[in-house]
Amino acid sequence: MNKDQLKGAANRLAGRIQAAAGQLVGSAEQVVRGLTRQVRGKAQKGRGDVTRIIKDFKRDHPAE
Repeated sequence: MNKDQLKGAANRLAGRIQAAAGQLVGSAEQVVRGLTRQVRGKAQKGRGDVTRIIKDFKRDHPAE
């Protein structure tokens, strides 16, 4: 796992917690912020996934 994958997963989790807390206290703003954080985390994890795929491909197919 690379840095973007870890940070993305952490942001998704934090976003879920923030959205749930917002629902508990009735704060629509916190729910939206939590959902936004989840989306950012998913994008960041996706970026990390792509980076990992490219790195693995380069390792498996060295330039000749």
